[in-house]
Amino acid sequence: MDALIKYGREDKNVELRDIPQPPDPAPGQVVVEVGAAGVCGSDLHMWRDHQSWTIKLPLVLGHEFCGTIAAVGADVAGFKTGDRVAVETAAEICGNCAYCHSGDYNQCPHRLGYGALYDGAFTQYVTARQAILHHIPDNVTFEQASLTEPICVAYNALVEKTPTVRPGDTVVIQGPGPIGMMALFVAVLRGASEIVMLGTRHDKQRLAIAAEIGATRTLNIDEADPLDLVRTLGDGYGADLVVDCSGVSIALQSALEMVRPNGTITKIGWGPQPMDFNLDPLVQKGVTLQGCFSHLYDTWERALNLLSTGQIDLAPIIGGVYPLADWEAAFEQMESGNNVKSVLVPA
Repeated sequence: MDALIKYGREDKNVELRDIPQPPDPAPGQVVVEVGAAGVCGSDLHMWRDHQSWTIKLPLVLGHEFCGTIAAVGADVAGFKTGDRVAVETAAEICGNCAYCHSGDYNQCPHRLGYGALYDGAFTQYVTARQAILHHIPDNVTFEQASLTEPICVAYNALVEKTPTVRPGDTVVIQGPGPIGMMALFVAVLRGASEIVMLGTRHDKQRLAIAAEIGATRTLNIDEADPLDLVRTLGDGYGADLVVDCSGVSIALQSALEMVRPNGTITKIGWGPQPMDFNLDPLVQKGVTLQGCFSHLYDTWERALNLLSTGQIDLAPIIGGVYPLADWEAAFEQMESGNNVKSVLVPA
């Protein structure tokens, strides 16, 4: 079966290769025929070899996916052949550490994530544990369900980790990529009164989409200082919450300038660049700076419900659906900013 493989540590060391189909599923596992798989910004980073996290090589890319159960192993309950499922990213966990026992398995030190340390979903069939399967509501398409994962990332960041967003708050989102857009959806649902989406000159189309789905203001930071804009909002002391989805380390310096005293910065985006600035404003303002990683089972159930009820409408976000053979076009359209999100259909 075809699979999109990252095989080396240089720019564009990615190609389609033929790999064996997975064996019959072990007890507690199923084999999923991939119906759709979202292209993540992290996939683009690995295509360009700009990732700042540990990966294995060779590696089948792709971690945002859903599909149909093609085979069921022993001891699987509640799922059967033919069921449509969305699949979490934690392909393997140890099940024995303090984080697994407490339910925080996203922090398991032995966690192997699809498309990083475990072969991913840009292929036809993937093996998955029953514990990370979720039934897809009948009115949610594969293309929509494939983006459950980035919704969960944003939900975890803005709800589970940041429980203080209230009506009347000002929220600034740095980066109108896929995660930034999902953070925008969640900020709208939480009732923030001012939501500012920041991008660059390359993000003209994405900023327009952000305005369409709920950003009250958008700004190209190559043309204007976002701090000047933020100081005109509310009482002028700054944003209650800044969400860094930019993927560049220098964004944290701007976030520290824009956040109000006693405000919060939630960092989602990864950035490999070293920081060349001090963190004294963090101390002076009494700012809460927090990282946010991945998601848990309940978050997936909530995200699928948001899709099913239409509270999150992904139509403006999905810029194109491509067969796996056209993966490079899908990547390029996201890299150029023409697509907020590309979706691959491996079958």
